[in-house]
Amino acid sequence: MAHGVQDTGRPEEQASAHLPSGTDLSILLRGVPLFADLADPDLERLLVGAAPLRLDTGAAAFHQGDEARTFQVLLTGRLKLSQVTPDGQQVTLRYITPGEMFGGIAALNGKPYPASALAVAPSLAVRWDREVFQRHVQEQAQLSWKLIQELSRRFSEAQSRFREMATERVERRIARTLLRLAHQTGRRVEEGVLIDLPLSRQDLAEMIGTTQFTVSRVLSDWERRGLVEAGRARVVLRHPHQLVLVAEDLMAPEV
Repeated sequence: MAHGVQDTGRPEEQASAHLPSGTDLSILLRGVPLFADLADPDLERLLVGAAPLRLDTGAAAFHQGDEARTFQVLLTGRLKLSQVTPDGQQVTLRYITPGEMFGGIAALNGKPYPASALAVAPSLAVRWDREVFQRHVQEQAQLSWKLIQELSRRFSEAQSRFREMATERVERRIARTLLRLAHQTGRRVEEGVLIDLPLSRQDLAEMIGTTQFTVSRVLSDWERRGLVEAGRARVVLRHPHQLVLVAEDLMAPEV
């Protein structure tokens, strides 16, 4: 189906497998941390079996429960990973930004995707069939080591988020999440640092394990104090250093 079809079917029915005109895939791959240190011949070998995936806003790279057949890396754009719980509640897990792999653990394990990956902006990814990428990993020691490092980082990040949800006040969790997203996608604007994502209060609530009401209450208080500017799906950190103090529990919440 033609490029531009929205999230109404399987991934192959929503996406184009053609690179934008003038795009050099090898240059884009060199900008991915996982591949940045590969020797030129190794990077050239990595192009074998690599397939581009273009997604319009709202299209899916894959759906929760699909067989994980491919290893994927985001090159441009933004993706949101979301999961439907057994009781039918949809939960935002995290956002994927350029240079990050996604769906890789499930693909390498041969398990179904545990979440859905939806484009929240026009996006370009690259993917390899599971067997092809496993062969690259087996043949390239540097790639194998970088993959281990990335999986270790993801595990540490997940542990930190579980600890935050179990032990920290909600204000600290919101501040940490906003600072994390600003680090990933932040863009300097006149008012401060814009989190360059269509981030709703419900998304934020799902990411930190609280309610939309609580997030709205905290953000409204922070707006009153001049720390943030929060619109319907737009958040600007007016004074990020003040949020660092909240995240580290060095400032009274005043909520």
